Parts: sequence; C-alpha cells; structure tokens
Amino acid sequence: MEWTDDAKTLFKKIPFFVRPFAKKKIEKLAQEMGATVIDEEIYVQAKAKFNDPKKSGELK
Repeated sequence: MEWTDDAKTLFKKIPFFVRPFAKKKIEKLAQEMGATVIDEEIYVQAKAKFNDPKKSGELK
C-alpha cells in the first residue's frame, strides 16, 4: 500500500516499537475504506479510531 509523504511524516511520530502493529492496523482500515493510498486524512481517521478508549482491544 502506498503512503503519501504527509502520512509517512505523521507515522514517524509513533514509537518505533509500535510501528509494525500500527502500520498493519492503518493499512487494514484503509483497505476496508476502499483506499489504495494512505494520506493524512486516512491516518487521522485511523488514529481517532484506535485511540478511542471506548473501543477495547484497539491500538492506543
């Protein structure tokens, strides 16, 4: 899956030890949305979804 430069920059803010897991989760969400490119908007949506404390078992 392709990532825009803006999305890559945001992704680098994730702690390095969480990145592999986060990348899989973000790319899976993008696929479910029918996206072929991960841009800043998709990244922000994924972050909001995975940081929602009401969703147990999600990436925090």
